[in-house]
Amino acid sequence: MAKSIGKSVVGVIRFPGTNCDRDVFEAVSKLGGEPRWLWHGDLFDHKEYSALILPGGFSYGDYLRSGALAARATAMKSVREAAMFGTPILGICNGFQILCEARLLPGALSRNQGLRFIDEWVELKVVGGLSRFGQNAKAHTASGLRIPIAHADGRYTVSIDEASRLEDRGQVWLRYKVNPNGSVADIAGVTNEAGNVSGLMPHPERALETWMGSSDGRALLDLWSDSGELVDLDPGIHTAFDLPQLKVAASTTAVRPIRMLSSMVSRSDAAIVSGSI
Repeated sequence: MAKSIGKSVVGVIRFPGTNCDRDVFEAVSKLGGEPRWLWHGDLFDHKEYSALILPGGFSYGDYLRSGALAARATAMKSVREAAMFGTPILGICNGFQILCEARLLPGALSRNQGLRFIDEWVELKVVGGLSRFGQNAKAHTASGLRIPIAHADGRYTVSIDEASRLEDRGQVWLRYKVNPNGSVADIAGVTNEAGNVSGLMPHPERALETWMGSSDGRALLDLWSDSGELVDLDPGIHTAFDLPQLKVAASTTAVRPIRMLSSMVSRSDAAIVSGSI
């Protein structure tokens, strides 16, 4: 069984457009960790954190490509340092896309087969492999997992040969039992060669309690308690927790590409209306 991190400080990184951050924050807390917010525009000392999580959402509105702009955010410099240091890092959905765009994980996430947004429950097989999170999940369950997905760009893409190499090296740690999006080799999650940086498209933070539809998500996230025991919340009660005052303005370097795109679109539209194109 993978060794538990113990009572750990876990950094949850927020980008403009992240929308699963609160769920991840509460999940870490419920699993015995001490979650702390990290802002995309700030550097941080990675040695102060036992683990990092990049939550799901639509960072920067998915401009250019899903995760492309977020991968170049200031905080990612610290994430790279943490990866090299050996810190466990997990990217969920958009977080997975960001880690691939940052080249911290192999492959890419492209538009779903069928070209539609998919929001449904899926059955998963835990391969384990080198992934710290995969090893932990495999130790928690001998059967498959039932976890929801919600994405438009979730089709894991590499060449067939590369997929085979990833499998041989133990870098594939999670698979779909029934492929929902056309991912190569039914891959739902991969890890780096060191096993400390992992990504997956399903949302384990949305499957922590039986009243949510499944509690299997705790097997994928529970690195912070020895027992894995959770106290179920009353589904009629939504716990609220105070959030720190957020910075309103994003870094100018991060916003500039979006402004440039908007400007280009505006000029093109004007040209079409005037008949110059």
